Amino acid sequence: MAGKRLLITGGAGFLGYYLVQSVVEWNRHCRKGDSIELEVFDNFSRGLPDWLEALQRDSQFTLVRQDMAKALPDQMGSFDFMIHAASIASPSYYRKHPIETMDANVSGVRSLLEQFRQQSELGQGTAGFLFFSSSEIYGDPTPDAVPTPETYRGNVSCTGPRACYDEAKRFGETLCVNFARQFGLPVKVARPFNNYGPGLKITDRRALPDFARDIFAGRDVALLSNGSPRRTFCYVADAVIGYFKVLVKGKAGEAYNIGVEGPEVSIAEVAEKVVALARNHLEYEGRVTQVRSDDPDYLVDNPSRRCPDIRKARSDLGYAPSVSLDDGLLRTLLWYQDNQQAEDA
Repeated sequence: MAGKRLLITGGAGFLGYYLVQSVVEWNRHCRKGDSIELEVFDNFSRGLPDWLEALQRDSQFTLVRQDMAKALPDQMGSFDFMIHAASIASPSYYRKHPIETMDANVSGVRSLLEQFRQQSELGQGTAGFLFFSSSEIYGDPTPDAVPTPETYRGNVSCTGPRACYDEAKRFGETLCVNFARQFGLPVKVARPFNNYGPGLKITDRRALPDFARDIFAGRDVALLSNGSPRRTFCYVADAVIGYFKVLVKGKAGEAYNIGVEGPEVSIAEVAEKVVALARNHLEYEGRVTQVRSDDPDYLVDNPSRRCPDIRKARSDLGYAPSVSLDDGLLRTLLWYQDNQQAEDA
């Protein structure tokens, strides 16, 4: 990617932060002529983060307010690489904004793919396109499909409360695959599995931020289920390395699971781990309790297991996640200690 132009949509989000900062760090230390010219699109629905606003002083960085559900800018330039990461990702929020969620993942990726195709026809750079899909496209996999390989076709409701996200990601993948096949474009897909870490807002309404919010409020940690669903959790630094590898090394028209194979733990076990770490490092005295959610759809279509088979990413990309769950959870808790306030995610 040295010396190339890169577009990242959704750059103000959790994963966007790491994608953007990775490029900024590269530019700080690379040889002359190897810097990456970076442009970020975001609608700033959660506000403009201070760290992103500060980057506007960087000559290799351009920030554009852009809603990916709307038409692209008329004077949009060409990009060697594109990453489409603009989407609501928290179930609590995408269920409140289902149409916006679908538009970002269908209309948004469609317009970017068309832009990428036009560049190719004009002989401009088209080195790589990455669509952020989701492990949610698998739905609730059958027991024989766990760990879940990329070849699994999914067990997904097209009408349930999560369908706006799940089905939009599935259709987004279909668009990507067919643009790759029909036009010979280097379009690739990443399927994230439960990324977590510093930067995931304490207001995000997913399990780990909820646990942290309870801990720093001095309350018992509330489980809004019986805690039986099982997951593997991938620390964000490992995940972002995987995403860049898919972008530059992945095979055109193919999808890659990005996550970790283990340990596969129940949500109840994660809650106990977080409480134990908080007791040892933060003088926390609470415990884990079970509480019924006020949201009647909170657990509808929630997968009972989510664990990736990442052999394809290991063999094709050299992907090798290394941060342990205990280490990642501790790093995350320490970050939340200094970041206990945030606007709604």
